[in-house]
Amino acid sequence: MELNDITHEILDSAYKVHSALGPGLLESTYQACLVYELRGKGLHVEVEKGLPLMYEDMKLECGYRMDLLVENRVVVELKCVEAFRDVHTAQLLTYLKLSGCKVGLLLNFYTNSLKDGIKRLIL
Repeated sequence: MELNDITHEILDSAYKVHSALGPGLLESTYQACLVYELRGKGLHVEVEKGLPLMYEDMKLECGYRMDLLVENRVVVELKCVEAFRDVHTAQLLTYLKLSGCKVGLLLNFYTNSLKDGIKRLIL
């Protein structure tokens, strides 16, 4: 699958979950439902994928975890916040750098309309 196809399937699934559940639930609820939808489409999804940090020749297990890694190519970070902040974008950019992925999606399920809670980043 092409990156655009993967992101399309992720967003399609996110819209389905948000339409069914609405805003206001815990992030873990949206995560479980989104994983269910994506796997139902035959996509490979890793949940809470750990990311070590390499500094020179030292590998640090700092506890960084991506919410979702889809098809080993797209990082998805889920949020349930009033609005995105710069720290959320910085977090996703860091995960893109550490993982070697080029595309990431920041999804905020707290919004009334999910279209207002989507941010796509390209490294």
